[in-house]
Amino acid sequence: MRLFLYSALVLSAVGGLLWAQNQNQSKDAALAPYFPTPEVVVDRMLQLGGIKAGENVYDLGSGDGRIVIMAARKYKANAFGVELDDTLYKQSVERIRTLGLTPTARIIHGDLLQQDYSSADLVTIYLLPVAIEKVTPIFDKQLKKGARIVAHDFEFFQWKPAQVVDLDDDGEGRSHRLFLYRR
Repeated sequence: MRLFLYSALVLSAVGGLLWAQNQNQSKDAALAPYFPTPEVVVDRMLQLGGIKAGENVYDLGSGDGRIVIMAARKYKANAFGVELDDTLYKQSVERIRTLGLTPTARIIHGDLLQQDYSSADLVTIYLLPVAIEKVTPIFDKQLKKGARIVAHDFEFFQWKPAQVVDLDDDGEGRSHRLFLYRR
């Protein structure tokens, strides 16, 4: 009987931990759904943000790491992705390692609402409006003067964009809208 109670207690604790982990991943998916951004759009986002070699780029909800990788590889930036999903985190870390980009490309395994963006020169996002509402006060508080934000498809309603760019076709038959903001 004692073994049964102990087993039930352990299973209950493990179940609780798995539920909490699933809740965090569901929360992240609700803030930053995973839709791989076409490479042409990734490049245009980084161009629009005016990224320069050595600058710090943060990609929130970095998915498979494609923005982080291009920022580090092509633009020679110090690139950081923030990704909560375990599978996407591991996939992007492995790809960065395989490409030999670990000195300049890193993925933070965590909640995008719990990070420090004070060193960011450029932040790229594909976040739903509910997430944009949540990151706005974080950016207002943390981003340094001169930092840029490039938002893909969804705008910050509280801020006026410095530039809006429409991309008619990404090569896959979809149009995109990019918003550039300056702090």
